[in-house]
Amino acid sequence: MATRRQRTERRTDALSKERIVEAAIEILDTEGESALTFRALTTRLATGPGAIYWHVANKNELLTAATSDVIARVLTDVAAGTEPREAIRTLALGLFDAIDAHPWVGTRLSGEPWQFAMLQIFEGIGGQLKALGVPEPELFGSASALVNYILGVAGQNAANARLVAPGTNRSAFLADVVAQWTRLDPAEYPFVHHIAKQLVEHDDRDQFLAGIDLILAGAGTLR
Repeated sequence: MATRRQRTERRTDALSKERIVEAAIEILDTEGESALTFRALTTRLATGPGAIYWHVANKNELLTAATSDVIARVLTDVAAGTEPREAIRTLALGLFDAIDAHPWVGTRLSGEPWQFAMLQIFEGIGGQLKALGVPEPELFGSASALVNYILGVAGQNAANARLVAPGTNRSAFLADVVAQWTRLDPAEYPFVHHIAKQLVEHDDRDQFLAGIDLILAGAGTLR
C-alpha cells in the first residue's frame, strides 16, 4: 500500500532543472548545506532520483547551479542605462543582501572561486569599472579589489549574524560589546574609545557602502 500511495503522489508535470535548483535553494536556506541530499530533493519534489540525475550529475554541480542562480538575480536587477558608479553600488548592495539571505552562497564563492558565479560577478563589476573610465592596465586590480571587498565583507556580515542567538536585540548586543571594549585602557586603545558610540549606532549596509565609495574614489583617481 505504501508503494502504491508513493507512486500516486509523484508529480505528473515535467521536472525541469530550474525547479530542481529552486528546491535546492529552499533546502539550503532553511536547513543548510549538509541537509541538501538527492534523497531530500526526491522527497521535496515527489519524484525519483533518476529524474533529478537526468538534469544534475552530483551535489557539487547542484550547488554551483544554485549559487549562479542567486547571483544572476542580483546582476539582472540593475536597470539598463544606470550610471556606472551607481550601478556598482547597486550591484554591491545586492550581493551584500543576497549573501546575508543565503549565507551558503558566500561559503561557496570563497571555497570555489573559479566557479561560474564568480565569472558573473567579475563581468558585472569589471564592465562597470571600464565604463567608469578606469584605465586598461588598472582594470583587473581594481575589479579584484572591489570584488574581494564585497565578498569578504558580505560573507563576514552573514557569518556574524548567525553567531548570535535568534531574536537577540542588535543594539543591546553591540552596547554590551562596546561596554567591554571601553573598560580597556583608553591610553592603549584611544581609537576604540573614540568610535565607541558610532559602533553601537552604525548600520551594516551603510558601513558597507562607505567602503565601496572609498574604493570607487580611489579608482576615480586612476583616470
